[in-house]
Amino acid sequence: MTLKRVVVTGIGALTPIGNTAPEYWEGLKAGKSGAAPITRFDASLFKTKFACEVKNFDIGNFMDRKEARKMDPFAQYAMVVADEAIKDSNLPLSELNPHRIGVIWGSGIGGLFTFQEEVKSYAKGDGTPRFNPFFIPKMIPDLSAGHISIKYGFRGPNFVTVSACASSTNAIYDAFTYLRLGKADVIISGGSEAAVTEAGVGGFNAMKALSERNDSPETASRPYDKDRDGFVLGEGAGALVLEEYEHAKKRGAKIYAEVIGGGMSADAYHITAPHPDGAGITQVMINALEDANIKASDVDYVNTHGTSTPLGDVGEIRAIEKVFGDHAYKMNISSTKSMTGHLLGAAGAIEAIACLLALKESVVPPTINHFTDDEGLDKRLNLTFNAAQKREVNVALSNTFGFGGHNASIILKKI
Repeated sequence: MTLKRVVVTGIGALTPIGNTAPEYWEGLKAGKSGAAPITRFDASLFKTKFACEVKNFDIGNFMDRKEARKMDPFAQYAMVVADEAIKDSNLPLSELNPHRIGVIWGSGIGGLFTFQEEVKSYAKGDGTPRFNPFFIPKMIPDLSAGHISIKYGFRGPNFVTVSACASSTNAIYDAFTYLRLGKADVIISGGSEAAVTEAGVGGFNAMKALSERNDSPETASRPYDKDRDGFVLGEGAGALVLEEYEHAKKRGAKIYAEVIGGGMSADAYHITAPHPDGAGITQVMINALEDANIKASDVDYVNTHGTSTPLGDVGEIRAIEKVFGDHAYKMNISSTKSMTGHLLGAAGAIEAIACLLALKESVVPPTINHFTDDEGLDKRLNLTFNAAQKREVNVALSNTFGFGGHNASIILKKI
């Protein structure tokens, strides 16, 4: 069978550096850091006292507060960005077949805040099991896709992928696959996460995964810097409207770019540590290039997973050098997590949006907070340090990797 082409016709973003897709893009180009002392709770006793929180956000500006109380923040974020993306796409919803419109979302953790608060409440009580009737529906990750479909009446494919920090890239790739197989005409895809909680920060601290640079939060996320000491926890969401190309063309849709391929792989090595040889990361990029039917030399920009961890950053760069050879020194490479922090299951969605806008505007967003070269990294690599760079970007690849050894990549092309 002939596979159908898939394009992106709408985007929405809620991030630590901008509460809409245009604001987010302006923040990226400006090299803005979203890291600051935590305001969600008293973090004075925590090893890490800062995070990349969403700022100046009031859910009451987007939905009835009574409805909002039925949702964990991660689902609220999903609703907000899905609405922005659908409006941006100008989908004529009343004219379309709802059975041909789906929602495939991603979240690594889901309703962590709800789970934490319900358990705290129970622990403080007299042992009588009093739980909110919305406890389970607020907590489980799949309700993000469920809420979006209920609001709009979308009756096509509907589920949530859970693969830690690769979740929303997996969701986008799944949506792409369903569309090119003709299983739907339109799929709303992306991811959301709201893990800046006592349990989230405490749990990652216990793993020694987070930066503890409390004296300078805004410079704490420093991928590829010699003195990187862990990632900065972020929160937020990103949404993309993926649409079958002929369907989009027929209605005269604005097209950001084409999704031309993707890949998945597993490290099969360790629950949290990356494979020391970057074997899974190498394979996922090879799989993505083969799926897109392009050569490594066709790629202009790689948005890396680049979390600012000592082992992870080097492993990914080694894999890039292995896959791209000498072309690795001709591409731009950057980690936008240096600005947004790590949005976990939502990372792939907002980073795919960064790639889309890099294609559209011929601007590569930077890797900020570079102060000291890591002698273990080849200086010939253009890691786009500290300032955005103008260049023609025709093909962009986005990487995301998750605990458990889950690897996912997506490739986007200018159209």
